[in-house]
Amino acid sequence: MNLFKELYQYRELLKSNVKKEIRGKYKGSFLGIIWSFVNPLLTVLVYAIIFPYILKQDQPNYLIFLIVAIIPWNFFTTVLNQGSTTVLVNGNIIKKVYFPREILPISIVVSGLVNFLISCIIILLFVLFGGLGFSIYLLYLPIIILIQFMMSLGFVFVLSAINVYVRDVEYIVNFVLTLLFYATPILYDASLIPARLQWILNLNPMKHLIEAYRAIFYYQQSPNLVGLLSLLCIGFGVMILGYVIFKALEKGFAEEV
Repeated sequence: MNLFKELYQYRELLKSNVKKEIRGKYKGSFLGIIWSFVNPLLTVLVYAIIFPYILKQDQPNYLIFLIVAIIPWNFFTTVLNQGSTTVLVNGNIIKKVYFPREILPISIVVSGLVNFLISCIIILLFVLFGGLGFSIYLLYLPIIILIQFMMSLGFVFVLSAINVYVRDVEYIVNFVLTLLFYATPILYDASLIPARLQWILNLNPMKHLIEAYRAIFYYQQSPNLVGLLSLLCIGFGVMILGYVIFKALEKGFAEEV
């Protein structure tokens, strides 16, 4: 409750930080926020050429299959990469002014969420004009997004705090995310992985989130409700645990940054 009270008291700072993150990302760019649309489209275009035509991927509507997964993945990787350095980047402010330090990681994830919601327009357009149309199962979308938001925020809390003391964290995060990209069924369907290795794939929470997005957009069916409820509990737990770790390490920020 104290967290919500402080966030409310510093709500203007939170809002200005979110705006700064959104504007700062595209500052000096001719296209500006349009890059939120262009970046995932260019990425999808590359994979859409390589996999169906060069590697003979025969997944129906492969372009939609890809874009439904890549845009949520970009949200996840962007906030983790930016979030892991946010405390260090704002070190000068931390030394001079008091404010709830958790505003920094929260601002990163909220700004990432705004960009993600804008990018979701691309998914809707591809699904609509790709001939799949919309289904009633899109009602699950806010729940799936909430899970990803909580999980991402939890990870950013932990990584941003640890990176103050161990500066290698941001490089490790970048390396792990590269490996995780191929361990997540983004370019391929999870069913292509041999049964004996499925348990390894199932340890990856992003695998289940990507499958939930694909269920409602691509397959137009209900996501696994038991799995979704489990993810909701895990996401909430990760967020709370991340916050606890952040607050425990916060005491030394001013000295270390």
